[in-house]
Amino acid sequence: MLNYFPKYFTSKAISLYVGVLVLCNIIFFSHVLAPMWWAFGLVEAISFFYFSNKLTRKWSNISPKKFTKNIFQTALVIRLVWVVFSYFFYTAMTGKPFEFDSADAQGYHDSGVWIVGLIHDGHLQKFFDSMKGRYSDMGYSVYLGFQYLLTNSSIIIERLLKAFYGAFTCVLVYKLTKRTFGEETGRMAAVFCMLMPNLILYCGIHTKEVEMVLLTVWFMERADFLIRSKKFNVHTMAPTLLLAGSLFFLRTVLGVTALFALFTTLMFSSSKILGMGKRMILLVWTLGAIGYFMGGSIATEVEGVWKSKDKNQETSMNMRSTEKNGNKFAKYIGGAVFAPMIFVIPFPTIVETPKQENQKIINGGNYVKNILAFFVIFALYWVIKEKKWRDYLLIGSFTIGYLVVIAMSAFAQAERFHQPALPFELILAAFGISLITNKQKKYFSWWMMLIFVAIVGWSWFKLAGRGMA
Repeated sequence: MLNYFPKYFTSKAISLYVGVLVLCNIIFFSHVLAPMWWAFGLVEAISFFYFSNKLTRKWSNISPKKFTKNIFQTALVIRLVWVVFSYFFYTAMTGKPFEFDSADAQGYHDSGVWIVGLIHDGHLQKFFDSMKGRYSDMGYSVYLGFQYLLTNSSIIIERLLKAFYGAFTCVLVYKLTKRTFGEETGRMAAVFCMLMPNLILYCGIHTKEVEMVLLTVWFMERADFLIRSKKFNVHTMAPTLLLAGSLFFLRTVLGVTALFALFTTLMFSSSKILGMGKRMILLVWTLGAIGYFMGGSIATEVEGVWKSKDKNQETSMNMRSTEKNGNKFAKYIGGAVFAPMIFVIPFPTIVETPKQENQKIINGGNYVKNILAFFVIFALYWVIKEKKWRDYLLIGSFTIGYLVVIAMSAFAQAERFHQPALPFELILAAFGISLITNKQKKYFSWWMMLIFVAIVGWSWFKLAGRGMA
């Protein structure tokens, strides 16, 4: 099994990115991407593939303790540099330290400041009353409010904390992957997590993605530890269920998917991982947690989300097709189109389109995901072909379950909403790479051709749908 990301793949991936970036901007020369977005994309794509090859090799033989230290410190430095740079970059570009089209980020910030004022006045209940039972989006605002209370509403301190959370997430990915797939794959997955541009990006953005990813990965790591551990008591069970509960206050469907993954694993995992006695006890605990968290208003929210999923997606696509700077073709796209591509999308925006700065700034990161999807799909194919799926149910059921929900929602193409599943896609990609032999190399070349055609087609789609091609 491979314990590093071979240069054969990384050099081809870099060459393809540069090639498709240049070609699309030649074909659509009247809508050439601004040099600033070229720079972001080139740094993101080249840095990820170059350093993932170098570091998976260089760190393959050091001790686990040294590796953990390297991962955390390097991930933290990368994220701190981005936090400081992005703070001044966004301020220069938008006039405030928030990203482009920052309605959500500004809203969270304002909610945090409002909560601080309510606490000082002794009227915090006003905030909870304003939620009107909508708990799924309450957690981050409350967290931000109490943090602002201690930091004098400091935006930069919140971003610095995000850098720490992101680095700690890389360590958790290593621990989870090592326990599930082995040491070599664990190191690869941690390096991918450390370098993934999409995970780094949100450390400089005032939304809940970094905290949501941290809690999701932490839940999965603790759930895996609980299932595999010989220790079996309240101290090992409670963190898993508490972390699952916390996800309901960030995004309802995320909490549901987490408990679904845990329940599926307890029901169908291999007996060599989980004995019958422990399985039954954990099932009772999990069913109790499902009954508690899914009761009352949260159950109503889940039911509402499920009933309106098709209508919401259709309404969203129709709105995008008619709004100013929207794409008239969007109304023809739905779950049937998104579902087969859910591991691959979104494709990078590498031509100049109006009001899409947030997509252009992460174009290289989206390309990285397009390439890594090959290894994710190969890993899933292998575990099914070799009938090993019961050994990897926790990660597999969560990743597939969450992405299926996203594919049926109004946010299938929104990169931001893919974030909770991204660390697990990186884990599966690392596992897929570890299984690759010379026999599969030809399929990677075919995949690159497919991605090349898809990106060129996506560039045309974005321009033609706006009457610009």
